[in-house]
Amino acid sequence: MAMSQEEIDSMISNEGGDSANDTNSAVATKGGPLEAGDVKFPEMEYSGEQTIFSPLDPKLELLYDLQLPVSIELGRSNMLIRDIIRLGRGSVVEFDKLVSEPVDVLINGKKVAEGEVVVIDKHFGIRITTLIDPTDRLRAIKR
Repeated sequence: MAMSQEEIDSMISNEGGDSANDTNSAVATKGGPLEAGDVKFPEMEYSGEQTIFSPLDPKLELLYDLQLPVSIELGRSNMLIRDIIRLGRGSVVEFDKLVSEPVDVLINGKKVAEGEVVVIDKHFGIRITTLIDPTDRLRAIKR
């Protein structure tokens, strides 16, 4: 509520008066006093963006049988074509990650977790150490 300079001056000159009455009279000069019932707030809209479904949610039941490619990214490297052509048995390709760093777990090309490489009965596996926040995963999907 903006008050004119004259209204402010009249409030100051009425120092002995009730400030609540002065405020109400200032509001009354602007078009009548406001009642608590007169205030209207807009309806809040629900943003489904932050909805996280439980794995047991029946709405996800249709998706349970979908197959998506799962890949593990040990690291990345940029190479010239001439170096790629020269690759042969026993060649070593250096990656940008150290041995102790976690590997990325990608599902359908999107990073969903990080983990560490383990060996189980002569087979490689990944022990998940960190899951990417679901809201971050949803943002990545929209890109």
